Amino acid sequence: MGLNFYIMNNQKFLFFSLLLALFFAGSCSTDSSTKVVEMPKFENPKEWSKDAIIYEVNIRQYTSEGTINAFAEHLPQLDSLGVDILWLMPIFPIGEENRKGGMGSAYSVKDYRAVNPDFGTLEDLKNLVSKAHNLGMYVILDWVANHTAWDNEQATLHPDWYKKDSLGNFTPPVPDWADVIHLDYDNSEMRTYMINSLKYWVNETNIDGFRCDVAMMVPTDFWEEARIELDSLKPMFMLAEAEQADHLKNAFDMNYGWELHHIMNEITKGEMGTAELDTYFHKYDSLYQTDDIRLNFTSNHDENSWNGTVKERMGDAAEMMAVFSYMVPGMPLIYSGQETGLDKRLAFFEKDSIQWTQSEYRTLYTELNKLKKQNKALWNGSNGGDLNRISTSSDKVYAFERESEEDKIIALFNMSDTQQQFTILEGSAPAALTNYFNNNTITLEKGTEIVMPPWEYLVLTNK
Repeated sequence: MGLNFYIMNNQKFLFFSLLLALFFAGSCSTDSSTKVVEMPKFENPKEWSKDAIIYEVNIRQYTSEGTINAFAEHLPQLDSLGVDILWLMPIFPIGEENRKGGMGSAYSVKDYRAVNPDFGTLEDLKNLVSKAHNLGMYVILDWVANHTAWDNEQATLHPDWYKKDSLGNFTPPVPDWADVIHLDYDNSEMRTYMINSLKYWVNETNIDGFRCDVAMMVPTDFWEEARIELDSLKPMFMLAEAEQADHLKNAFDMNYGWELHHIMNEITKGEMGTAELDTYFHKYDSLYQTDDIRLNFTSNHDENSWNGTVKERMGDAAEMMAVFSYMVPGMPLIYSGQETGLDKRLAFFEKDSIQWTQSEYRTLYTELNKLKKQNKALWNGSNGGDLNRISTSSDKVYAFERESEEDKIIALFNMSDTQQQFTILEGSAPAALTNYFNNNTITLEKGTEIVMPPWEYLVLTNK
């Protein structure tokens, strides 16, 4: 009845038209000195994320200033690197009561509706989002829904919103997380407050989604309810820090590939092999739908600070594993500083700036990002190609092909610290392929013999 409704109710129609005109007039107005790229304001995230690369931003450590504005100066470099989604670690004020270290954890939230004054102002954040949008990038905020700082005002105003121990005291969700206290999702008022706080940031800053901390510790039905409310404002991109397949049905677009990451770490130590990768990908295919996306990474803020740098954990295999994380199904993550060859554990509770230097990793990531966008076989979710194993005579070599429409990728990885000389036993039909990293041509077929140095990789394309 929509069209008849407006024809029969002319005044309402005129009023609606006026609102639309005002909306578009406001959205088109801009400072004449600012380059404006038209962003699809209501495009489905599954469309704009189909070939996306995500970048985790540690604002405290990104620059010597540790501010939003100082980070914003790096946006052109990130644009040239080829990243699409900027995930900002929590930007909220940090609790002081029971604080860890001198500056505290960004995941101890004192106020869900304010910007950490150490980082800047709400206006600074709005400007950052606008600048990122103008460069064609999207911005998601890190959201900590499971717990708050002890001195979050809600603990005083609404103590019933929190879980208590047997003596009625606030309690951390995990003993080691002594700087935070556990929210109670049985309380409907608290849920409403949390959803309204999420919506606040969409309305105020026009962000494009959220990365949700320890999402598995919050009931799935809350995330599903929140997603409906958020999408009513603007279609969101939602990332769950969890590995629950049910999260991706109605709440999230992507979750973590923690298991794959741990397998990658163990392979580099010689404690696992390619068989574990086969097991993982078979399980992946059985648990997830084709349009589900997994987050692939060699580092992130947790891994870097607590388990070691990529070089500490993966040693000489670091470069190979970075390439591997791009070739397998999923969306690759770059953590702050990886493109500069970051080789130190960034302090979690103190100021510890990244030292920006020239590195071969910037070239590597730039080339990988280009390939990700050029070759549809590497696209995310159902837009990309399935992983089909290529059999070789060495169980140390992990070889596979992916294909989507007219695009094909074949990747081979020596997952060992010894040279491998092996033969292709079976795989795709013979074809002339190009080594993506040196443009040499090779025909890969049954019987082809290959020699690969330790931790070496070979990426072949059909174009």
